Amino acid sequence: MRMDKVKRRVDKILEGALIILMAANVLNVLWQVFTRFILRDPSSFTEELARFLLIWVGLLGAGYAAGQKMHLAIDVVVKSLPEKVRRLAELAIQVFVFLFAFFVMLYGGIRLVWITLRLNQISAALRIQLGYVYLVLPLSGLLIMFYAGVFFAERIRSLEKRQEELKVSPAGSG
Repeated sequence: MRMDKVKRRVDKILEGALIILMAANVLNVLWQVFTRFILRDPSSFTEELARFLLIWVGLLGAGYAAGQKMHLAIDVVVKSLPEKVRRLAELAIQVFVFLFAFFVMLYGGIRLVWITLRLNQISAALRIQLGYVYLVLPLSGLLIMFYAGVFFAERIRSLEKRQEELKVSPAGSG
């Protein structure tokens, strides 16, 4: 049960972060509209900040969606499989999700962050290093890996529980 508690804690932290990022983006865009149309002197940083906040919301939101099993899935084929094969397919899917998040998002993201920090790439309006903006990619990869590991462990536990029930039920019925 400890893993469930950790998952709920990560969910709450991620929910809070997403709410704060979305609120910041709404305020940023309102400021952008206000300065452009009311003051007639558009703010120089709001468009770039909105773009960066959307990157963070999109990638952290993908991690959150994966954790809530709300991500895009084509499960018609999996649901049509026999139960035993379906359970194995669900395990395999979590392994593939984990590997994708590891190689593409975590490893690739760390390389992207390292390269952009090393090249000292600076954003035009905010004058911050782009490597800090791209940090969300490996962070999101870690989150997706965490959730895939949790769901894999849950599936293994349910398989073990099912095996225990099958062992106990024939003995009790005789």
